[in-house]
Formats: sequence, structure tokens, C-alpha cells
Amino acid sequence: MSTLQRTDPPIHSRYRKLLDRVFTMARVRELTPHIDEVVSVLIDGFVDNGECEFNNDFAMPMPGIIIAEQLGLDRDKVGTFKRWADAMLGTARAPVASEAEVRANAEIELEAQLFLADVFEKRRQQPTDDLMSAMVHSHGEDEEPLTMAELQNLMHQLITGGFETTQTAINHGLWTLIRYPELQDNLRQDESLLKPFVDEVLRWESPVQFLARRAVQDVKMGDALITKASLVLVGYGAANRDKEKFECPHQFDIDRRNAGANLAFGSGKHFCPGALLAKQEMMSSFKLLLDRLEDVKLAKPLPEPVHRFSLFFMPMHDFYISFKKR
Repeated sequence: MSTLQRTDPPIHSRYRKLLDRVFTMARVRELTPHIDEVVSVLIDGFVDNGECEFNNDFAMPMPGIIIAEQLGLDRDKVGTFKRWADAMLGTARAPVASEAEVRANAEIELEAQLFLADVFEKRRQQPTDDLMSAMVHSHGEDEEPLTMAELQNLMHQLITGGFETTQTAINHGLWTLIRYPELQDNLRQDESLLKPFVDEVLRWESPVQFLARRAVQDVKMGDALITKASLVLVGYGAANRDKEKFECPHQFDIDRRNAGANLAFGSGKHFCPGALLAKQEMMSSFKLLLDRLEDVKLAKPLPEPVHRFSLFFMPMHDFYISFKKR
């Protein structure tokens, strides 16, 4: 059963309408104080140490806690949800997966599906104020409720999207601040630079590099013909460094006027429904990190290559930083 980003209108519209009711600007504004609180608590956990492994101590749990709460799940099980997300993305994380790896990922995903099925049934009987309840009870009087297969497919996309992409974006944002240390003071002195900083990070190091799509008609691109029904890997990362769209595209430029025109969240009907939430998570993260840390540096060199293999994303290897407490 395919849903949301794996479908086109009119089928897509039903699922998108549901999520658009949840990830609104008003809802993100309402959530912002809580996002700030989550960020602050995570920083409390390592600020006195003078160093941390940034991905595990901050970049992964920060969006993980928020998406878990939005789904009505236990925020203390973020590690479990990360394990589920990694398994759900398993085929994209290895150049060639062995049968044992495929089976192991399938077993973890089955564990997630059984857990979520139980939660969905509980929400069906006793609705609560969370996204899982909204999905179960999204149908009108004359509409069929979402099937369990549809609910599971939606959750697959929300869990993987809520963890992997924002985690990667936060990691790359801090890595940018380390590579351009003058930006640390600039952002502290002028909070209005946070938005252009986030936009340029998303353009420069797009957390989603590729997504698989299928051509709905023949398309001629240069000398190449993409025939209808062909599977295509759409390169968002490459598009965000298009020299015809962005001047000096391989340079990080916080003053870039059109950085917000990036395709990090896609475009059109399939524009990421969680984009507003992800941007706020990034802005809250960098504002409070810079408020409480200074002289942020690498505690040990990044490995080569910096990124783990992925067909679609840019997950970083271990990311150890050192800093002074402000």
C-alpha cells in the first residue's frame, strides 16, 4: 500500500490533507517554546563536559523527541525509534545488502509495525490529541477510514523523515559553523541571520541528495530521452548547486539572497509537509547552542569519507566536538 510521497493526486491529496492539518505555521509557533525546552535539556546533558559526540548527544535525539511526541509516542524511546528508522532505510544504507542484513532489518521493521498496530488500535478506541489519533480518525462520515496498511505506510515515512533528514541538517549546520568560525559570533550578535544561515545550510549540504521517482511521460533532457514509466533518481543536492540558479554554488554564503529557493524540501505537491517544523528545530538548535557554547571545534578529525554510505541521504560518521561553556 503506497501513501503520501509515493502517490500522486488525487490519491496523494487525501493523505496530504491530513498532514497539512498538523504541520501548520500556527502549530509550529505553538510548539516553539517546547522545542526550545527540548534543545536546552539536551545541551544540559553535555555542556559541563567541554566535549561531546554531537550526533548521538544532540542531532539525533533532538528531532527524534519532537517527532515521537507528535506521533503520541514515548519520548524516552528515541533510541528504539532510531533503530526502527535505520532498519526502514536499510536498503539505502548499504551498496549491497546481504540476505542476513535484509532479514535483520525486516525483523526490526516487523517489531515496529506490531508496536504501532497496537497503538493505532488503542487510539481507535480511546482517541488522544496526537498525530496517530488524527490519522485513525481522519475520515469523514462518508469516507472510509485509513486501513492498517495505509497507517503503517504513513508512519514509515514520518519516522524515517522525522529522524534522518533533520538530524543530518543539524549535523551539517554545526559542521559549517566549525568550518567558518566567524559565523559563530556573527549569529550570536545578530539573531536575524539565523534564517538565512539555515536556508544556506540546507542548500549547501542538502540532507536529501536523491529520491526515486517514476516518469509519468516521456521527457527530453539535453540529448537524453527519459521514457515514460522509467525509474529516475532526482538529484536535489545537485540542483541546489546549479550554477545557473546560484552564483558560486560551491561556496557557503550567508548573504546569498536566493538561498531560500533551494530544493532541500522538494517542491510542488510533494513539498515536505514537515519543512516548517524542521526549520524551526534547526533555528532553535543553533540559537541555543551558540547562546551556551563558544569556541566550538572538532575534538578529533572527521573520518574520511565524512559520510556513511547512503543512496539518498548524507549521514555523517562520528562527530566529536569540543567547546567552552559560555
